[in-house]
Amino acid sequence: MSERASFSHSRHVELNASLSNSALLPTTERTWSWFDYLSFWMSDVHSVGTYVTLGNLFASDLPGMAVAIGLLVGILLVQILCNLVAVPSQQTGAPFPVICRASFGVKGALIPAFVRGVIAVCWYGIQTWLASNALVVLILKCAPALSSWADIGQHSLAGLSALGWLAFLALWLLQAAVFWRGIESIKHFTEWAGPLIYVVMLALDLYLLQRVGFIHGLHAIKQSLSCTSVETSSRGAFSAFIMTITLTISYFSAPMLNFGDFARYAKNTKDIRRGNFWGLPVNFLAFTALTLSTIALTVPAFGVRITDPVETVSKTDNVTVIIIAILAFMIATAGINVVVNFVSASFDFSNLAPEKISWRAAGLLAAFLSVFITPWNLYNSPAAMHFTLDFLASLIGPFYGIIIADYFIVSDRSISVPDLYSLSPKGLYWYENGINRSTVLTLCLSASLANASGFLPIMADFPGISWFVGCVAAILLYPWLSSENPETTQKARYRS
Repeated sequence: MSERASFSHSRHVELNASLSNSALLPTTERTWSWFDYLSFWMSDVHSVGTYVTLGNLFASDLPGMAVAIGLLVGILLVQILCNLVAVPSQQTGAPFPVICRASFGVKGALIPAFVRGVIAVCWYGIQTWLASNALVVLILKCAPALSSWADIGQHSLAGLSALGWLAFLALWLLQAAVFWRGIESIKHFTEWAGPLIYVVMLALDLYLLQRVGFIHGLHAIKQSLSCTSVETSSRGAFSAFIMTITLTISYFSAPMLNFGDFARYAKNTKDIRRGNFWGLPVNFLAFTALTLSTIALTVPAFGVRITDPVETVSKTDNVTVIIIAILAFMIATAGINVVVNFVSASFDFSNLAPEKISWRAAGLLAAFLSVFITPWNLYNSPAAMHFTLDFLASLIGPFYGIIIADYFIVSDRSISVPDLYSLSPKGLYWYENGINRSTVLTLCLSASLANASGFLPIMADFPGISWFVGCVAAILLYPWLSSENPETTQKARYRS
């Protein structure tokens, strides 16, 4: 079956304006090459969050070799999962929220789009605030006299210092400016923002090696990359291996779910797969090695292991190094924010009311919401943040499983593009009142199982296991429930 042969255009279907706008209609701009997807993943991987997560993972008492192999297997699985979810969007040219209409119904698709949009807003605010902290460090290094303006006790509003507000709004405006110029400008931004971090981290490593001595530094790196546990049982190694896999996939689950927002711009599927290979396993493992080397060099350089790159840079005595490195980490964080959170929220919120909310208006709405949630307060309340985001994240696995099961199993890789934009009761994706009951039931059952798995003592050591439980449950349940539902059986009659 050819890529285009799976579209059903034989019936007359009236396109409804309330389901489409210029951003949600199938794109005609197929200009992204494999390098653009490599740059996309560089922007996603090269962040302070990934750096700290990797550092903490290897700093634990887990066996280093099991963690390293788990990272490799995990990122290879992420690559495969991204390649799968990219197919329907690349073939149709439609973004994630529109593709969801095929399985959820033209109205039911509002559910996954809204949930993904809320997650994007929360993390957009948190990432912007974390990047602004780096800017505050830079300002205080260059102008120590402003320290009183960074003191919450003296000058603050809504729990953030005056200098913190200045830095936060500066980053907020920078990211909004990049987004406002459109998807092509975002693509060009990622093309240099991602590789910039490699240059800065290599320069930082050379600086630290020069400070501690080349031989001493290499010894520290070798010691750090060795197994962190001297005596580890096979069961302990296996648990660490599985835990690392679940953590890796969970970490990339959000951008993986809406990867179709970017896959739609690909020239062909070969470019996506090639870019995903170089951007995920190759780039991720290279960044991991560089991160661990940098963290290892902080021990002989400063006498303590530092897993925060901004803190590492702030401890150097070279002002030039501080300015360049902190600016680079800020740009990298802005890159992941624009790519993973800004763009996603724009498509998702625009899908709520396409006639009234354009892509750019939806993006600005998401940006404004990220300010009103005061992300610093959310982040400083771990219980509230994890309860909210973990519950929302537990829905991502079922969403992914439903999309994959519908496209590859139930619909046999067939999508009628016109029906994605039709409110006609005769449309393939109208189901009942625009909602597929099979999908809703699958979502409820899968999400319940995913959340319940988090409370099982045996699952306590596997962060991110809820994604697997929800995804697998959805893939198994959806085809069965669909076969029992007369609303969905009509789709079989229109397969190619």
